[in-house]
Amino acid sequence: MRIVVAVKYVPDINAERKFADCRVVRDPAEGTLNELDENAIEAALRIVEGLDETEREASETVAVTVAPPEGDVALRKAYQMGVDRGVRVSDDALAGSDYFGTTAALAAAVRRLESEAPVDLVVTGMAALDGLGSVVPALLAAELGRPALTFAKQVGVAGGTLTITRVTDEATETLAAPLPAVLSVADTANTPRFPNFKLIMAARTKQIEEWSAADVGLDAAAVGAAGARTETVDAAPRPPRPEVELVTDKGEGGTALADFLIRNELV
Repeated sequence: MRIVVAVKYVPDINAERKFADCRVVRDPAEGTLNELDENAIEAALRIVEGLDETEREASETVAVTVAPPEGDVALRKAYQMGVDRGVRVSDDALAGSDYFGTTAALAAAVRRLESEAPVDLVVTGMAALDGLGSVVPALLAAELGRPALTFAKQVGVAGGTLTITRVTDEATETLAAPLPAVLSVADTANTPRFPNFKLIMAARTKQIEEWSAADVGLDAAAVGAAGARTETVDAAPRPPRPEVELVTDKGEGGTALADFLIRNELV
């Protein structure tokens, strides 16, 4: 089985977000692998580990990211977790890509990988923590012409069929689709493994393949800011937190709390 995991290089969620020309500033010192993509990597590795020995030895997991060279941080972390191969699609033409441009680049990378050998499954996290759009898995499935099974809490692959269980506000659903398919996993699907020392050391020197837009057959006019279908018209830093209001309860604490809730339209 051959599995591609789409991963993203994002600013550390605990770092202060900065904007320039309505774009998030991606400081290499604060960049990291999108935390929710660790669940996707873990899901892919578990699928491979669940195969019989012959199939497992013939399997390959490939982490793919669309990012500048600093994005290697995300691929190194994927290597530390145990993926076999890392690919970065990197090109000045991709700067400013929206969800659609990013999807086009990921799909183009998958197609190039398929020119080597079939790709049975594309796995993503449920969202990227820098944008929280949660639309790339569905867009990627549409671009590749494959079924999409999204927000999976449980995942199983057997007999050429992908089966998932997902929990919605209304119901618990069990869905199935034939491979090849696109899968996104929820953050409750698994607990990502902690890299062992051997993999951490090996990840430092593993090769990361760099592909340009031309390498994957992308039209530069269809990606980046020039090809974006959406536009950010304004961006501002998060406003400072208001000072904490302390109320000493002298028997009227309940009334003060009720007044606060009503004043701030919280009831």
